[in-house]
Amino acid sequence: MPGPDTALRYLDPVIISQLKNMEMRARLIVEGFITGLHKSPYHGFSVEFAEHRPYNPGDELRHVDWKVYAKTDRHYVKQYEEETNLRHYVVLDTSPSMRYRHTAPLSKLEYGSYLAAALHFLMIKQRDASGLIAFDEKIHTLRPPKSTPGYLRRLLAALERLSDAPPAGTRRTSAASVLNEVAERISRRSLVVVITDLFENIAAHEDLLKALRHLRYRGHEVLVFHVLESETERLFRFPDVPMLFRDMETGEEITLQPAQLRENYAEAVRVFSERFRRRCREFNVDFLELDTAEPYNTALLAYLNKRRNLI
Repeated sequence: MPGPDTALRYLDPVIISQLKNMEMRARLIVEGFITGLHKSPYHGFSVEFAEHRPYNPGDELRHVDWKVYAKTDRHYVKQYEEETNLRHYVVLDTSPSMRYRHTAPLSKLEYGSYLAAALHFLMIKQRDASGLIAFDEKIHTLRPPKSTPGYLRRLLAALERLSDAPPAGTRRTSAASVLNEVAERISRRSLVVVITDLFENIAAHEDLLKALRHLRYRGHEVLVFHVLESETERLFRFPDVPMLFRDMETGEEITLQPAQLRENYAEAVRVFSERFRRRCREFNVDFLELDTAEPYNTALLAYLNKRRNLI
């Protein structure tokens, strides 16, 4: 886990203490997942050595590191990069709309980064491999999944760089094309967690659903965390005075009186969310709505408990 030289902006010690007894298990069958949390399904593969783990009854003696035993008088087994139970990717939307905060404590990008950091911590704590993909119009950051404790520092540093980077002009969200690319790039079945505000052109939503189905067709388990500032982005609760609204991704502007649109807007968002959730359920994709005004750890812990009960 991170050492004293590691910036912990996105890894709150309080959250670590809450997550230390939690596990993130695959609810669907993914490659490498078997009963017994860390018993490897691979035998003798010539792959990259990752770390040692304590010997467990039933482990093959040929994997015991006898040099370590000679030094420590304890049995440790060599664990290889391909021997982790689960490969996990966080796919994080970093488009300009994700920088929206309003009165919430965090912007959507910061909220998503805290969530990503907690998931990375949880996975690597389990000795599962965790990686990061970040995108706006296209993939611009790719950190392949690894399970070594030191790798967590690199993932946290990448999240900080993403948040500290200046806004990327008028780049738009292109989640559909990105997820199709992710589906083609990831050769081994994995757990893919998508963190986004779904701020795509309305016409692109069907393409996005097809991309999620593409991921499922390729054998991946998929979770979508839909992150919004609910007060304004779901309920349109702005002051009832004429206001200028600017699209953070296109720069387009419009002046309107919020009260004139509030009811219709909120209903349209509700209908969209229900339809999207229903379609995700058809593909066996988990869909969870998150509000940046609420603590992310509350939603995450509730979700992990729900998954634990489903398995």
